[in-house]
Amino acid sequence: MRQALIVWGGWDGHEPEEGARVVKAMLEEEGFGVRVETTTEIFADPAIADLSLIVPIYTMAKLAKNEELNLTKAVEGGVGLGGYHGGMCDAFREATEYQFMCGGQWVAHPGNIIDYRIDITRRDDPIMNGIDDFSYRSEQYYMHVDPSNEVLATTTFSGEHASWIEGVVMPVVWKRRHGKGRVFYSALGHAAKEFAVPRMRTIFRRGLVWAAR
Repeated sequence: MRQALIVWGGWDGHEPEEGARVVKAMLEEEGFGVRVETTTEIFADPAIADLSLIVPIYTMAKLAKNEELNLTKAVEGGVGLGGYHGGMCDAFREATEYQFMCGGQWVAHPGNIIDYRIDITRRDDPIMNGIDDFSYRSEQYYMHVDPSNEVLATTTFSGEHASWIEGVVMPVVWKRRHGKGRVFYSALGHAAKEFAVPRMRTIFRRGLVWAAR
């Protein structure tokens, strides 16, 4: 049985505990054994190198250097990494090696909770199979992203809430490699209730399965 680790904590506004419950159930349905932890100290454990998948759900926190190095080393060695919204890509703002691994870092969400569109850019990818463009209501993440990401979906900023970014096309879902490890990220999921949106949930579930070794 493949083993997954979920680590939740940080800012309560992203409902990390609720999100962890949703993701745990999702992975168990896919046949994973799932361990849940609430402290980043687990990232310093050499045993994480034997996992199939790690899912951080941990917004705006600090990562000790030994935790950061052991985590990135584990993924570089082949452990999968998957996550969503600020739980993965606004997790540890001072940890640049962690950000290098993830492929992006949140910097703004103009207008806060708004309606916007998700445009599928890789319909031929198995993660996006059968999924059409769709409307979404949440924070529209503006991110600094790695050009080596394989982008699966984007969103376009209208400029209504920040005129200088009108027309900017921003990656929303991507996958990438970090050494031997597979990394998957979706910017969707500000609140746990968003997992009730079928397309959002399907994309994330498939992405985690793809990332896991």
